[in-house]
Formats: sequence, structure tokens, C-alpha cells
Amino acid sequence: MSARLDIYQVMKLVPEASKLLGELEAYTKSTDLDPKLRELVKFRASQINGRAYCLSYHAADARKLGNRK
Repeated sequence: MSARLDIYQVMKLVPEASKLLGELEAYTKSTDLDPKLRELVKFRASQINGRAYCLSYHAADARKLGNRK
């Protein structure tokens, strides 16, 4: 499966993307969305986009928050 979105290419083409992703992260942290669910969403996005490093990173963060498997 090929990646749907190459985030690094997006950031090269649209430098504001990094800032916007940071703002999105800050916004989601300010909501009452469960941090466990927020991390699982990031994990799933990494699966969809074929980002092995991100999968590993978000899996570790999800486990720290108490998610299992």
C-alpha cells in the first residue's frame, strides 16, 4: 500500500503545514477528547499513511497512556 500523504513533502511544499499541525495538536489538547483516543487517532493516521516510525512512536505513547495491544 502506498502512502496517502507524505507529510514531509507537504511541509516542503507548504511550510505553513508544520505550524498548522502544531496548532491542531494544541487545539485537540484543549478539548475534552480523551488523550488515549487522541493517540489512537494519530496511530491510525500513521497506519493509513504507511509511516512505520510514526506507528512505533504513537504506539509507545498510547501504551504510556494506558492503551494496550
